[in-house]
Amino acid sequence: MNKGNELKPRIGFFGRRNVGKSTMINFLTGQQIAIVSDTAGTTTDPVRKSMEIGGIGPVVLIDTAGIDDEGELGRMRVEKSMAALAEVDLALLLYTEGNYGEPEEMVERWCAEHGTPMLKVLTKKAPIDKDALIAQIKEALPESAYRSRSLLGDVVSLGDTVVLVTPIDSSAPEGRMILPQVQVLRDLMDIHAQAFFCQPEELPSTLAALKEPPALVVTDSQAFKQVATIVPDEVPLTSFSVVLARQKGLFTEYLEGTRKIGNLKDGDRVLLLESCTHNVTCEDIGRVKLPAALRKATGKELQFDILGGSDSLSTFHFPLSTYSLVIQCGGCVITAQQVKARLLPALEAGVPVSNYGLALAWCGGIFERATRVFTGK
Repeated sequence: MNKGNELKPRIGFFGRRNVGKSTMINFLTGQQIAIVSDTAGTTTDPVRKSMEIGGIGPVVLIDTAGIDDEGELGRMRVEKSMAALAEVDLALLLYTEGNYGEPEEMVERWCAEHGTPMLKVLTKKAPIDKDALIAQIKEALPESAYRSRSLLGDVVSLGDTVVLVTPIDSSAPEGRMILPQVQVLRDLMDIHAQAFFCQPEELPSTLAALKEPPALVVTDSQAFKQVATIVPDEVPLTSFSVVLARQKGLFTEYLEGTRKIGNLKDGDRVLLLESCTHNVTCEDIGRVKLPAALRKATGKELQFDILGGSDSLSTFHFPLSTYSLVIQCGGCVITAQQVKARLLPALEAGVPVSNYGLALAWCGGIFERATRVFTGK
């Protein structure tokens, strides 16, 4: 696997108040990076820090609030801690002798139900063998915590030509490409494929200049419909957002949820999930173009809510049952674990989920074509 696909494993520390979670983080890193106090409840919200553990390498450590916190505010802190479970590659469950009960069993059940690796660590009894614990952590971390799958490695081969269509409008950042475009380009470089960039209006001349039809055309989702009229049907076509959606997981659920857009009715509410902060313009995909496209394609008066950030939907106190569809952005700035964490509550509530690129493809009448390169259908 190429270095361009390396990831930082995410390790979460869970346990009751004052069980020694922050102390354990300092112990493993050999640095005073977490506040340690005898006062229970020092850590209030999950704290994420990129650090390095000798013998493991770069990691993201997540220090959480006590899972036995009390009161209304304490209950919210516990919810935040439990939500953090969904984004970790490994959970370290800390406990003290004679004090293992419902709070710990709650974490243990969640990890068992969701297939998240977990290590139990007894604290405050005898000195912990650091080397032995690090060896256990290395053994428990799954390979997927270190490396992500190639974006296009199973559909593009060495020497293949790929055309990347990247519109430059008011929503494009000044002087640079957006992250999904950069990620796809880097993946193609790792594959040793040949990449050609152009804007939609330059696509006909770009295709004509190639000696052979490209192995794939990847476009920005907002230009899907225009590009589809230019690219011959026999040439595979997809979007940056669809490519990322497949890598981030839940692709099967996205496909199923997107097909249910046609079932939307007047008055239905749709929740749009953004994972980054950016300047909103009149050409913004999530806040302007996607809602307009969905209303036009369905012919229905739909209501839209926008939610930003990377937290799981379980941390937001509103009934998911009020929504008929949840649509996640490409998720280029968050991990696959975080995408799953965000959407899991919706799926558990029976609410269909989709992705910006897939939804726009459906609205443009090219959903099946946009996914054919990955589904074979």
